Amino acid sequence: MYVIIVGCGRVGSVLANLLSNEGHDVVVIDTSPTSFERLGRTFNGLTLAGNGFDLRLLKQAGIEKADAFCAVTNGDNTNLVSAQVAKKIFKVPKVIARVYDPQRAHIYSALGLDIISGTILFAAMLREKIIESRFSSYLIESKDLGVIEIEVKNSLVGKSIEELNMPGEFLVVAIRRMQGVIIPEPGTVLKEKDTLMAVVKVTSLKKIRSKFALGER
Repeated sequence: MYVIIVGCGRVGSVLANLLSNEGHDVVVIDTSPTSFERLGRTFNGLTLAGNGFDLRLLKQAGIEKADAFCAVTNGDNTNLVSAQVAKKIFKVPKVIARVYDPQRAHIYSALGLDIISGTILFAAMLREKIIESRFSSYLIESKDLGVIEIEVKNSLVGKSIEELNMPGEFLVVAIRRMQGVIIPEPGTVLKEKDTLMAVVKVTSLKKIRSKFALGER
């Protein structure tokens, strides 16, 4: 993929290196040339100094052939304006903007922009660590579905994935074992000390807790 990243702070630099190391073509834009030092010497993408909503600079960055555009500076206004320019003017297929203000996140999401609010995600993570340590809705970014962890012990040992799955409510998608993480098949048999990662419908969460005797912690 050809990806343009606006903002070379902690998030932007890490994202740029992740994508570059995977073989993607990456262009990083930032108003401060010294910020590119965060990328390190192994980064083999392109860096450009300037504003992420400068039409001339964006054309120089190759935005007309970009598959994705991410605005992750530390300023909401810059991110939102840059994202709108990429989406409305250059028609980039995938445009993502980072927004700190939760209120703005909801407003701009309603306007059709793909918004990620670090404030909301981090608050949700903390809340779920405090209240429901096994359950995470932020991983899927949906109020309807979440991911739940279940430790395999007692009566679960020896059961197959097919016996546990509940169509439309609960689906085991991965098993973490001592040897590593596997994607199970319906006939995969559970072993003691396995940890299940399952997608669960939020409205069925109470039912799932009861079925697996999880309680709330």
